[in-house]
Amino acid sequence: MNRICNLFGIQYPIIAGGMVWCSGWRLASAVSNAGGLGLIGSGSMHPETLREHIRKCKAATDKPFGVNIPLMYPEIDSIINIVIEEGVKIVFTSAGNPKTWTSRLHDNGIKVAHVIASSRFALKCEEAGVDAIVAEGFEAGGHNGKEETTTMCLIPAVHKVTDKPLLAAGGISSGQGLLAAIALGADGVQMGTRFALTVESSASEEFKKLCIGLNEGDTQLTLKQVSPTRMIKNELYQRIVEAELNGAKVDELREILGKGRAKKGIFEGDLKDGELEIGQVASSIREIQTAGEAVEQIMKEYYSVRERLKL
Repeated sequence: MNRICNLFGIQYPIIAGGMVWCSGWRLASAVSNAGGLGLIGSGSMHPETLREHIRKCKAATDKPFGVNIPLMYPEIDSIINIVIEEGVKIVFTSAGNPKTWTSRLHDNGIKVAHVIASSRFALKCEEAGVDAIVAEGFEAGGHNGKEETTTMCLIPAVHKVTDKPLLAAGGISSGQGLLAAIALGADGVQMGTRFALTVESSASEEFKKLCIGLNEGDTQLTLKQVSPTRMIKNELYQRIVEAELNGAKVDELREILGKGRAKKGIFEGDLKDGELEIGQVASSIREIQTAGEAVEQIMKEYYSVRERLKL
């Protein structure tokens, strides 16, 4: 049996990324009901909002689901306590040291996966004792690794240094991508962009419609001095680029970015002044499906290509 499916108790080795402003209980439960693993994105939620989403997700699915927790979250203690109190069994952590919380989560019967962008940090995951590793290439939307390593290069590198169950992320939205990731040493995939652009995603309709019309090169990794972030080239992006070309310091860039830009862009649909985070692979997505339809199509593509290649 596939190691990721066995670890999380799911049918298909497909995880929907826990994305801010996209991954609420509706998306998480829909992906889980379709045979993958849905994640609730806690990074855009107040603690009690997360509790509400966990309870609604439990009511909407009897299948496994998890919570994504960015470890830099300002109210991390409250988030961890809520996850434990509500009996969540799977947590994906990111943006921080996996050693900090993995032992406590394990003590409460929770499986832990951690997101990294280099083989060096994969070794830190080994030391922390996580159950699985997500290796995310810089094709991914939103916050990214400073190394700018592509998924095709990253997965073999991480596979060399760890025998932990491995998920590939960044630039993957299809069954062909799933098969390629497995060929490179992954056990499954985490997809963000594909599920951000589904019916159940809580992203605004304006944002979704913009994304399914993107072409190659319409996203760019920027804000490298602050926190490397892939976003759509809109007016906010242009202001950031101009400031960087004029030698803006970190504080100046943070002032331009301001607060709540991702919410403004992704959730509220401000396509000019919002921070429009999405992955490169958006240019290959041309329709807004339900999450169930997306999972079904991905697996059909996977089996079709595997049969064509006689694997």
